[in-house]
Amino acid sequence: MRRIFSGIQPTGSLHLGNYFGAVRNWVQLQDQVPECIYCVVDYHAITGGIEPGELARRTRQLAGDLVACGIDPSRSILFVQSHVPEHTELAWVLSAFAAYGDLSRMTQFKDKAERSKHISAGLFTYPVLQAADILLYLADGVPVGDDQSQHLEFTRGIARRFNQLIGVEYFPDVATLLSDGKRIMSLADPDSKMSKSLGDKHYIGLLEPASAVAKKIRSAVTDIGGEATATVSPGVANLLDLLHLCGAADKADELTASALAGELRYGDLKLVVAEQVNALLEPIRERRAQLSDAEVVDILRSGAQRARDIAAATMTRVRGLIGVGPEAL
Repeated sequence: MRRIFSGIQPTGSLHLGNYFGAVRNWVQLQDQVPECIYCVVDYHAITGGIEPGELARRTRQLAGDLVACGIDPSRSILFVQSHVPEHTELAWVLSAFAAYGDLSRMTQFKDKAERSKHISAGLFTYPVLQAADILLYLADGVPVGDDQSQHLEFTRGIARRFNQLIGVEYFPDVATLLSDGKRIMSLADPDSKMSKSLGDKHYIGLLEPASAVAKKIRSAVTDIGGEATATVSPGVANLLDLLHLCGAADKADELTASALAGELRYGDLKLVVAEQVNALLEPIRERRAQLSDAEVVDILRSGAQRARDIAAATMTRVRGLIGVGPEAL
């Protein structure tokens, strides 16, 4: 694997579900792949509604959080999608190779359309821009969760169609690198995935004060809601998962044995989980506090220039292949 690409929407500050589901994997990939390209996809974000000032703030916040989590701008390219105009240019080109039927079958579009009063064309063509994000950098692979597998298959399909119709094997057959990140469930509803959209009590933000984290974990649901697993209730299982992910596997195993024996005191479990989560988050909080908005903007500007060096070369080649632009004359 020579180069990977992955993007994340700017929803503001990160929470534990984001960290364990994707970001920690991104950090680790920096030691395994020569070129890692990570993008804050702000153009994708506007398909859910436009909030100009708020979007810019969330973009800066998220980028700073990623650096605090361990994304190293000296080893990876970190930038904002809208800062590299070749993303939208390639998306327009690829829209000529995308099939309406394929787009209409995208599960995420159908799910979001059912919940929305205004169904934008941008929401429908979202997968084309996502394909452009990836193919623009001729990425070999994309680390994603299960929910993005269909989008990666769409990307492979559009790349193959382009290569076939143009008669040149230009775009790679990008690999889906399924993340082994654990899905973290809501503290207040262990049958639902952790999400800020559910409300404050449902998630733990990476930058929340230690006291706030401890309070949320003390209030976490244990035996209420959903069917129990073959061993422990969903709420207890979620807290034990957090212990494992925080690197306290021995303690998690000990408490699991207590639960199975009917001897587990939930207060003891929550105290240990709070301690381990705060131990994990404290270095992230400290690094984030040291990053100013100006430093984050400088990182993103530098990353955008590095990204554009790759993107511009790709678009020069693409324009020549399809016969548009000054390169084709």
